[in-house]
Amino acid sequence: MRRFILAAVMVLGFAAASASAADVKIGYVDMQRALNNSESGKEAKEQLAARLKKYQDEINGKQEELKKLKDELEKQGMLLSETARASKEKDYQQRLKEFQRFTKDAQDELQAKDEEFTRKILEEMEKVIKEYGRTNGYAFIFAKNDSMMLYVDEKSDVTEEVLKRFNTAKKK
Repeated sequence: MRRFILAAVMVLGFAAASASAADVKIGYVDMQRALNNSESGKEAKEQLAARLKKYQDEINGKQEELKKLKDELEKQGMLLSETARASKEKDYQQRLKEFQRFTKDAQDELQAKDEEFTRKILEEMEKVIKEYGRTNGYAFIFAKNDSMMLYVDEKSDVTEEVLKRFNTAKKK
């Protein structure tokens, strides 16, 4: 008898939990798509592309200088005295190190700027998502992550609505 009562209580508990779970609104936002398609994300990409082009132009110029210096060293190497050749070689090695340092610094700066833009956009987007969730009665809004979500019903995707609100909020 005791087992029967316990089983009945458990069945009723599961039924009540299932009924209340049916009322729960759950959605998700594809954060990568939201970042790429937001006005802020597009502006950030343009700024990064402009910086990349500037750096690439500088890198190309420095590479050309290094190539000329190396060609000169190879052509004149046999004609120069030992000390003059050693001096030119040392100069070439120094410029090569400076070039490598410049390239690494440029890469690090671009990566840091990308992370800064992404972090700022995600912080602003999170506020919009929270407000959207409160306004529309969502219990949960998840960030879509391909490696974590095994199945997602496309009807739960609120990315476009969030994007519209985010872009509108940014224009104000």
